Amino acid sequence: MPVHARSSVGLLLLALFTACLWAQNPLAKAHSHNDYQHARPLLDALEEGFCSVEADIFLVNGQLLVAHDEDEINPERTLEALYLEPLKSRVKQNGGTVHTSVCPFTLMIDVKSAAEPTWKALAKVLERYRDMLTAFEETKVKSGAVTVLVSGNRAASLMMKHKVRYAGLDGRIADVDLGLTPTLMPLLSDNWTRYFTWSGKGRIQPKEHAQLKAMVEKAHAAGYLIRFWASPDDPAGWSLLREAGVDMINTDNLKGLSRFLREE
Repeated sequence: MPVHARSSVGLLLLALFTACLWAQNPLAKAHSHNDYQHARPLLDALEEGFCSVEADIFLVNGQLLVAHDEDEINPERTLEALYLEPLKSRVKQNGGTVHTSVCPFTLMIDVKSAAEPTWKALAKVLERYRDMLTAFEETKVKSGAVTVLVSGNRAASLMMKHKVRYAGLDGRIADVDLGLTPTLMPLLSDNWTRYFTWSGKGRIQPKEHAQLKAMVEKAHAAGYLIRFWASPDDPAGWSLLREAGVDMINTDNLKGLSRFLREE
């Protein structure tokens, strides 16, 4: 075999070995925002060791279809085909976990269509996957391999009527004072630009830095996790969020965030 061919094979094997090691050491804080827009929805994030992915859905003719906008809807891109079935296979393959190393895994479902009919359809679909899903009850949570959280257009009052739900609620920062238990609403997510002007350039203003830390501390004190979307998606932003104790770091740059978190 020519030297350059052996070198190419060696690099490929090294890349595969590294990917394997990364997948075995999952990243609890890594959240794949708009995950379905990647070349291989779910799979690219799993390969990088992510423990949270996000899929936007529309209810169309009784089907839950994954898309960012209505003009992108494709009847073949169902929530089950892109996420629930592959996750079911992974959990079975790994003996009850998404990754070979245990890491709580979150599937965030951002509802783009009308809240109540979409939740009704989603609840029926999730029921079919209950063996791998976290079950939310009035006063307790039974953890599963995959925790589903409903974001976007949320039918909160309808969800609360279920004695057992296979999805929790993704709240907003303002919801921290509503007194909802983490058994209903485990996570608070919000738009970074609604509260902060810092875009990742230079130093964040001390006032904004203090506000961020106060938000995180208040959420944690109430038992909630916290996440921001539209935050600076670069090492400066990731570093700030990690230092402040933000639980899920949002990104569209899977490899970049994976590398950053593994170098800490």
